[in-house]
Amino acid sequence: MSELTSTRIRTTSAKLGLHHLAESLNQYIQRADEAKMGYLDLLDVVLSEELAVRDDRRFRNGLRTSKLPHHKTLEDYDFSFQPELDPRKIKDLATLSFIEDKANVALLGPPGVGKTHIAVALAVAACRAGYSIYFTSLDDMVRSLKAAEEHGRLMSKLTSYLRPSVLVVDEVGYQPLERAEANLVFQVISKRYEKGSIILTSNKTFGEWGQVFGDEVLATAILDRLLHHCEVVPINGNSYRLKNRLQAIARDTDVA
Repeated sequence: MSELTSTRIRTTSAKLGLHHLAESLNQYIQRADEAKMGYLDLLDVVLSEELAVRDDRRFRNGLRTSKLPHHKTLEDYDFSFQPELDPRKIKDLATLSFIEDKANVALLGPPGVGKTHIAVALAVAACRAGYSIYFTSLDDMVRSLKAAEEHGRLMSKLTSYLRPSVLVVDEVGYQPLERAEANLVFQVISKRYEKGSIILTSNKTFGEWGQVFGDEVLATAILDRLLHHCEVVPINGNSYRLKNRLQAIARDTDVA
């Protein structure tokens, strides 16, 4: 292939947004020569790798804008430490069919059992599959909505919680809300109902949500929409953080 032709192909590839092809043209030519590829085989390799590069770039960009606190996966989760939690149930959720169905997932249990880990792992899997993700704690979401309401930008801020395919709401119940704050949460839940999925974690049973939201009627309205299409996953085991702390203390004691 002449240098003029190579330059023209690189320029055209860049204009078409095929940046990987533009950067790797010589390597493709060498691979094709060494493997004696036919034209269609070479074209298949070029397009497949370009798609893989784009998917990886989209995935990394999605993770960056998701505000996830970490990027742990289900492979990192120690199911053996939570024997009452059936791994098959979580792996079924990881197929992401609940997102297709615009359904929700509620992970309930005491602090430290890995609720946030599983929520994030499902979000990472969803991001890799091409879904848009946004992560927030309930307190941060309420704080942002209140500030937006005070400055006359509530609808604009609500949109940021309604736009993603999956909204992850962490730590529901750690701080009780005032009724006006609970009403803001209701608006998010109500407007996402059957339009997008929510993954939430809570250290409170649903029976305690009246106390969390400061109003039994409002809590019932939130639960009505949230639970209509929802997979509830109770996790009632021991705390990972406490386990790690106890192991550290044991090591220190042995050293001493």
